[in-house]
Amino acid sequence: MPFPAVHPALDRALANKGYAEPTPVQAAVLEGLGEQDLLVSAQTGSGKTVAFGLAAAGSLLGEAETFGPADAPLALAIAPTRELALQVAQELSWLYAEAGAKITTCVGGMDARKEARALNFGVHIVVGTPGRLKDHIERDNLDLSALKVLVLDEADEMLDMGFREDLEFILEQSPPERRTLLFSATIAREIATLAKRYQRDAVRIDATDKSRPHGDIEYRALRIAPNEIEHATVNTLRWFEAGRAMVFCSTRDSVRHLQASLLERGFASVSLSGEMGQRERTDALQALRDGRARVCVATDVAARGLDLPDLGLVIHAELPVNRAALLHRSGRTGRAGKKGVSVLMVPHSRRRKAERLLAEAGVEAVWQGAPTFDQIRKADEDRLVAPEFFEAEVTDEDMILAKRLIAERTPEEIAAALVRLRRADLPAPEELSDPGADRQPQRRERVRSEGGDELAPTPWPGERLQPDEVTWFRMDIGRNRNADPKWLIPLICRVGGIAKPQIGAIRTFPEETRFEIAKSHEKAFRDAVAASNEEVKITPSEAPTPGSFKRARREDGEGARPFVKKPPFKRAEGEGGEARPAFKKKPYQPRAEGAPRPAGDKPFSHAGAKKPFKPKPGFKEGGFKKTGFKGKRPS
Repeated sequence: MPFPAVHPALDRALANKGYAEPTPVQAAVLEGLGEQDLLVSAQTGSGKTVAFGLAAAGSLLGEAETFGPADAPLALAIAPTRELALQVAQELSWLYAEAGAKITTCVGGMDARKEARALNFGVHIVVGTPGRLKDHIERDNLDLSALKVLVLDEADEMLDMGFREDLEFILEQSPPERRTLLFSATIAREIATLAKRYQRDAVRIDATDKSRPHGDIEYRALRIAPNEIEHATVNTLRWFEAGRAMVFCSTRDSVRHLQASLLERGFASVSLSGEMGQRERTDALQALRDGRARVCVATDVAARGLDLPDLGLVIHAELPVNRAALLHRSGRTGRAGKKGVSVLMVPHSRRRKAERLLAEAGVEAVWQGAPTFDQIRKADEDRLVAPEFFEAEVTDEDMILAKRLIAERTPEEIAAALVRLRRADLPAPEELSDPGADRQPQRRERVRSEGGDELAPTPWPGERLQPDEVTWFRMDIGRNRNADPKWLIPLICRVGGIAKPQIGAIRTFPEETRFEIAKSHEKAFRDAVAASNEEVKITPSEAPTPGSFKRARREDGEGARPFVKKPPFKRAEGEGGEARPAFKKKPYQPRAEGAPRPAGDKPFSHAGAKKPFKPKPGFKEGGFKKTGFKGKRPS
């Protein structure tokens, strides 16, 4: 359906911008248009900014064609991040351009004095972040006495970021008769509590389609080895060849490291994190918008509220912490009716968490291995011979040069040069190993040698690898250095560049540890161990046999001799070759009453068991003498 008439100035702005039909959230807001408060839940990227801009028009303009002279602000829009606030201000600027609205922003990282001067000169609409708005109110730069409409955009994110106190302060400083429009992706308990406290008879609008959650986003989960996240990210970017892509990491250090790795491999990439200044963030976003950069590596907080054009791919290099983070990350793509792909990198040890996140979010993902080297090369060849590659318009100058090439070179030489130039612009894909699907863990059991000595505390419950599928290795760490599978497995994975599923049984001995490695990864493991600088020495080995590693006893500091059980103790023979009689303890025989005591047997006296008591000075019979040590016996 077309946009209904809201206000002449806004209707012209929508027509000039090419808005023909409203989105579901815009249609829902316009359908119940009035002077009530609104509590709206809608997915990220559904056109909420235009929706609340249209909803506020009646309260701000009324029957007037344009705004009057600018003074104290009539509308205040609060957003969680600087980027989102600037985007909201940009959207409202063209929407209210023909109405003569004067709009200013108050966001962190910008010149606060410049913002204060703009507020003092008078504005109609203010867009800002909670912290900076609170600061201007406390400094008497922002007067909310004339406020008619207050908008909370992405309210759930603001609460997650810890802005509750700032929001409550701003709401309490505004007039109680204002309209409050609250927009949120989800209406959690905290949002409902906030709405109940600061809204009056709010109209509840749910613009989310629960029967088809995120229908424009395709979810994929890639099984990868824990040490191949960077390589899998490179191959995923190469496989999809999206116009713009965003890669999410959990920490600033991870963002910095991954972005440097992508730059080294030839990707035009930028990064966004909390440690960057506003100028750096602005330059990075501008590079993405004008096409100088194709990949953005960011943290969750830094990327909130971003609206990048043609963002077709989102990669979760590190899994999000919860369901909301997954939806907010993925919501950067699949916006405004466009299709997008959300890819989760799932190491073997994080499979359960990934499944739980997807189940809580109500989405289904396709599980598969990461794109391999051969698959990417095949995709490159298909793109090179695709009809779209040859359907571009050719200028006369290009045709003249093409005819010259045909005259001077053979078709094979021209095609080879084309392939070479094409591949030179593409980063090389990486070699990856597919950890495979889930397997059944081994049953824990005790392993003992023939002599009863325990070979290992227990086999590690990893992959059930058959004897003909493994190769044995040894490392010079044993029980003498507290060897334990809990830290041996991460060590083996780090040194050998493999994943836990490729490790079989582990046997710990007094001086060494032997372990199984899948034959499919034997060569890669040998090469990684040879190139490693770790102090642990890992070499090929034979399978341990029962009884071959019984406990040893040190004879000196250099060698060891096998444990030999000593024969039973025998008394040395006396002089003359005759054995001395063994000592026999006499049985107890009680002494008859009145019989004489044997010689040397002294009577036991209780009186002599302790020293006689000698009172010290100050001791008083029947109590303690009053001294400086109250309640204590003086020493």
